Amino acid sequence: MGLRDRLVRVGGELLDRDGPSAVTLREIARRAGVSHGAPRRYFPTHMELLSAIARDGFGELAGRAAAALDGAPDDPYQRIALLSRTYLDFAADRPGRYDLLFRHDLLQSGHLGLRDTSLPLFRQLSELVDQARPGSTTPPDIVAGAIWASLHGIAHLWQRQSLPLATGTTDPQPLLDAVLTAHLGRPT
Repeated sequence: MGLRDRLVRVGGELLDRDGPSAVTLREIARRAGVSHGAPRRYFPTHMELLSAIARDGFGELAGRAAAALDGAPDDPYQRIALLSRTYLDFAADRPGRYDLLFRHDLLQSGHLGLRDTSLPLFRQLSELVDQARPGSTTPPDIVAGAIWASLHGIAHLWQRQSLPLATGTTDPQPLLDAVLTAHLGRPT
């Protein structure tokens, strides 16, 4: 692993453990065991470092999604359920990175083509929605967007312990099931 990759890995670990305020070039350099100026060779700005960590996070999420769907049934509803649970599990496992993925300032910055790294997973969800709802008059991107927004809300409120407190659940699965039923109907 090269230094650039090591800095991104250390930054991601720091982010997940201690939150975004802990992710400084100086602290990443210290934890990576390099001089405090070394990260600047790869990341001239803090924004570029955060973009690299976010891009790495999108890659990990996409890898998890591919693994979840590998060998999964061809049923689009089941595949959407697997993708959705993978999304929620990623948010729970990598809370700092998850929050970073959707920071508007990073997505708009254009660093590393970050906006483009989020779209393939959304397109996959939209295609599955189209397969799950043949003949629907609502465009699949709209339904996929509603599912994604619901998942994002569950992930966000779960991280802050609001949903477990409000619903009394210890697992977000019943909420996920309700979201999918609301947007796709009951599984066949």
